[in-house]
Amino acid sequence: MNNWQESISIDPKVCHGKPCIKGTRIMVSVILDNLAEGLTAEEIVAEYTPLTLENVKAAISYAAALAREEELLPLR
Repeated sequence: MNNWQESISIDPKVCHGKPCIKGTRIMVSVILDNLAEGLTAEEIVAEYTPLTLENVKAAISYAAALAREEELLPLR
């Protein structure tokens, strides 16, 4: 999913302006943290019932786009 803009919004009045799934207060970072912990997309959708599998894919696409624009150097 390259069109993550359809699923993700940034509103200063919602979750302090952090990227969220549109129409929810579920932050993209929560989805990514769950994926990093080993949960599957299906498990995340089951845990956060407003989400769809497309929302999880949008969060991953958003993170990929951000990674192309920003670099975080690993600690040495």
